[in-house]
Amino acid sequence: MNGLTAASNEADRPASGIALGELAVRFGLELIGDPQVRVSQVASLEQAGAGSLSFLANSRFRRFLASTRASAVVVAPADAAAVPASTAALVHANPYASYARIAAVLHPQEPGDPGVHPTAVMGAGVQMGPGASVGPLCVIEGEVQLGPGVQIGPGCIVRRGSSIGAHSRLVARVTICSNVRIGQRCIVHPGAVIGGDGFGFAPDRPSWVKVPQIGGVMLGDDVDIGCNTTIDRGAIGDTVIGNGAKLDNQIQIGHNVKIGEHTVMAACTGISGSTVIGDRCILGGMIGMAGHIRIGDDVVITGMSTVSASLPGPGMYSSGIPAEPSRRWRRLVARIRQLEPVRKTKQTHARDEDE
Repeated sequence: MNGLTAASNEADRPASGIALGELAVRFGLELIGDPQVRVSQVASLEQAGAGSLSFLANSRFRRFLASTRASAVVVAPADAAAVPASTAALVHANPYASYARIAAVLHPQEPGDPGVHPTAVMGAGVQMGPGASVGPLCVIEGEVQLGPGVQIGPGCIVRRGSSIGAHSRLVARVTICSNVRIGQRCIVHPGAVIGGDGFGFAPDRPSWVKVPQIGGVMLGDDVDIGCNTTIDRGAIGDTVIGNGAKLDNQIQIGHNVKIGEHTVMAACTGISGSTVIGDRCILGGMIGMAGHIRIGDDVVITGMSTVSASLPGPGMYSSGIPAEPSRRWRRLVARIRQLEPVRKTKQTHARDEDE
């Protein structure tokens, strides 16, 4: 059951909406209700009205289900009986993913106007596939390859020798440095920088000597890069982001990092150079990760954690201490500080006993 690609447009959504019967067949959903009812937009359970589709994926919001005025709600099988008689139910074991696919149909991404805007600057040897578009005030340097349906939004810079795969989109003000390869159906959000120099300096006291960063960056297919996230080019060899990986806003990826397929990472996380992260990992926000370590497949790391050693996985790992009232926090810190003297005293007693 595949949703629409980035090339979807308003032609896929009739002005009167889409019939629930069509959605049920298209996405493999069980329909409880009138298949002729049509929906044209999505909305929350509380705000939905006639013609709206909503969803329930979190039991905390189940209380809103009985009073919703949505025309249809996507729910799990356990919640189907709680849907009001006036509202149709689209039932699936993963209601959130089903909702996301339907929302992409009801609110498709508008395609760019094929061709090059008059204010864009195009270098020699640029290759553009059918339907590709370059927006206002862009700079596309020489020998760049833009695949079919690629959209380059306003103010973007794509430097020499880079390539962007079919139906990928740079939203706006994105900087792609030289020799970066981006796969198909990727989305790079405003302010992101891909392929800047890694933080490489050799000590020559009291100064530092810059180490040339001569590698590149390779993004797989279906990768999503958030606003103002930075991915450094490799010092030697490439920094690699695997197929289907999703990176949130304001993340720092150091040089020669390798991130596995379908791994997701929340905002303000920093990954130091040459770290390898496996497939299907989930990283919370504001994680700090040391360099040259390995994280296995299917690892979950909770937010605010500090990771200084390899984690073989799979499993869930934490190290951040949740916030406490200030007085209690000061007492906890004082107790932690008392542990070291206790340890030294025990070591001294052990030596005395051995003698």
